[in-house]
Amino acid sequence: MRTVGTVVRGIRCPIFRPGDDLATLVVDALLASSKSEGYSLRDRDVVAITESVVAKVQGNYVTVDQIAKDVRGKFGSGEVGIAFPILSRNRFAVLLRGIAAGLDRIHMLLSYPSDEVGNRLMDEDAMEASGVNPHSDVLSEKQYRDLFGEKVLHPFTGIDYVDLYKKLIGPDKVVVHFGNDVRALLPFTKKILTCDIHSRHRSKRLLLAAGAEVVYGLDDICTSPIEPGAGFNVRYGLLGSNKSDDVKVKLFPRDCQPLVEDIQTRLKAKTGKTIEVMVYGDGAFKDPVGKIWELADPVVSPAFTKGLHGTPNELKLKYLADEAQKVDSDNASVEASILERIRTKTSDLVGKEESLGTTPRQLTDLLGSLCDLTSGSGDKGTPVVLVQGYFDNFSDG
Repeated sequence: MRTVGTVVRGIRCPIFRPGDDLATLVVDALLASSKSEGYSLRDRDVVAITESVVAKVQGNYVTVDQIAKDVRGKFGSGEVGIAFPILSRNRFAVLLRGIAAGLDRIHMLLSYPSDEVGNRLMDEDAMEASGVNPHSDVLSEKQYRDLFGEKVLHPFTGIDYVDLYKKLIGPDKVVVHFGNDVRALLPFTKKILTCDIHSRHRSKRLLLAAGAEVVYGLDDICTSPIEPGAGFNVRYGLLGSNKSDDVKVKLFPRDCQPLVEDIQTRLKAKTGKTIEVMVYGDGAFKDPVGKIWELADPVVSPAFTKGLHGTPNELKLKYLADEAQKVDSDNASVEASILERIRTKTSDLVGKEESLGTTPRQLTDLLGSLCDLTSGSGDKGTPVVLVQGYFDNFSDG
């Protein structure tokens, strides 16, 4: 029996540039790593490429001016509401520059006590002590400051995001509101840009049902080239973008499915193995200390090969061991019983007692989280991750 289960390797790669042949570079880096480190590729290994290098190679960038042009074309003149932006210099600050440049005047609605991904605008205990009801109360900026202070700093970044966003827009051009019902903007304007990520479809539906006249989301901005050479994403627009510099953002990559299938085909030709391939962005996990939910991308994986569809079909090993030990205390007999249960498990364990406590999430969400934690967002230099043995179980020799 093998003594190692899942193994994860970050694969060092060269610095990627717009226009590079990414499939060739990824395959070459993987084969060089396997030769250098002395391991072999196997069927059902998983190769994951971070979304940032895919978008970079695509040259998928837009500028503040291009964002402003699209926003102006969609909303025209007058006052516009901006609903539920996340609090992030990397994710939203540059977008806000462009959005503000395309609008005459803004009513900005911030969710509280935190934004959608967990960045706090106030301490929850202080909110409860103040008597504010987050389910119904809409606060003005003055009320917010009176209750929670003239400076409310993010615990990790030390930034007062209300001040920062006002400066980016222009203090005389924006009115800030705090509330958790997107319809709170409708008394001020019937034109709304929803900036939430995972709740955007609901926000749009509520606004339109309540009488909003013009409603778009970040996923509707920059869905086609604003001018020749400009980046775009047909499906996600500005969602999933990251700061490139003070006047430009890198969009979420587009058209990734041909890439993952191409890499899979090349690896099959070179190794004889059927290897699964995916593109991954943010992992789907929450920081237990800062309470920040990592998933600021619209999805964990925008593209993956067919072997990564679905959810795990696993038995709870601890449950099997406990059940077997009730019948026989002999270690060899217990192990034999467990192995037999695993080998004969059905293809659909949903709702079965023996699967209770296993993780009912998409394979790509689990793998993407594993890969995101492996590659990190800093200077590791491993934008490609190889996962081996992920689909093995205790019965595999």
